[in-house]
Amino acid sequence: MLGVGLIGTGFMGKCHALAWNSVRAVFGDVPPVRLVHLGEANAELAVRRANEFGFREGSGDWRAVIDDPEVNVVSITTPNQFHPEMAIAALKAGKHVWCEKPMAPAYRDAEAMLAAANASGKVAALGYNYIQGPAIRHIRKLLAEKIIGDVNHLRIEMDEDFMADPDALFYWKHEATSGYGALDDFAVHPLSLLHILFGRVSRVMCEMSKPYPARKTQDGGSRAVETYDSASVLMHMENGVAGTLQVNRSAWGRKGRIALQIFGSKGSILFDQERANEFQLYVTADRATEQGYRTILTAPHHEPYSQFIPAPGHGLGFNDLKIIECHELIKRINGQPAHLIEFADGLEIERTVHAMASSFHEQRWVDVR
Repeated sequence: MLGVGLIGTGFMGKCHALAWNSVRAVFGDVPPVRLVHLGEANAELAVRRANEFGFREGSGDWRAVIDDPEVNVVSITTPNQFHPEMAIAALKAGKHVWCEKPMAPAYRDAEAMLAAANASGKVAALGYNYIQGPAIRHIRKLLAEKIIGDVNHLRIEMDEDFMADPDALFYWKHEATSGYGALDDFAVHPLSLLHILFGRVSRVMCEMSKPYPARKTQDGGSRAVETYDSASVLMHMENGVAGTLQVNRSAWGRKGRIALQIFGSKGSILFDQERANEFQLYVTADRATEQGYRTILTAPHHEPYSQFIPAPGHGLGFNDLKIIECHELIKRINGQPAHLIEFADGLEIERTVHAMASSFHEQRWVDVR
């Protein structure tokens, strides 16, 4: 039996709890999971969330979760700046770690997290659930089969509008302690897709901006925004493919967009996370009289869709992707190959983000090293 600890119970904390509660019912091939210990900022909230999420107990000190001998794996879903201390402590205590992205605001802390993972011999995975979608998994297969020939250009964008309101108050994501802004809070998701579809980014040129340089505070004052809510990047992949990345946390009307366009010598592929249960395929092998984009709805033959629904076109959701990621994590803990972004892969993504930030500050092309 796998004993689970959870630190943090916000949006992603609840998502992890749902995944741990559902993974065995959905997949059936994993050992029983026991929700053991939950940690929050105070004891009252921790106890309430433990009752809601199905954990045996809740504590107002995250260290109690890590120290619990019945906990084998720890989910970390706190704000970014707390990831390093918590993940390193869990790994040193001999626990497997499932930490939400990004690894850490500071690159040296991300390096320390990887070093701790390597020293522990435990599984250390990151929460990049968008790579788990059946459509993305199938696109990966199509690229390997070269159904659109040799890829020569790609474009990827991520946009949401949760920071688009100019009258919204200053909060922790506006603080420099949380990172650069859209790059590490946001761009890491499209970079995770590029990582599993194409490999390493080798060179970047980046521009960042602050749509609203100052925000109102709760006391009626104003505070300068310390992070950048939008970024545009030119990039070259190590395999020679050129591309662009654009991200914006202040894009009115965009709710969960990750738009991917892949162009090859014999066709192209389009995908948008806001319509995650379909993708578009254009192939020159079709007769000229019928050439055009076809929309392909995900179905049971796009695994692991069939584990959830036996009928095509009914669709999976965001939380389902986390259940799939949880299943991959358990496979990895059991010594099986798994489709995951582990800390070593995550550090490559962090390295890319920091190269982009360096490019912006130095106003030049930067190699990703």
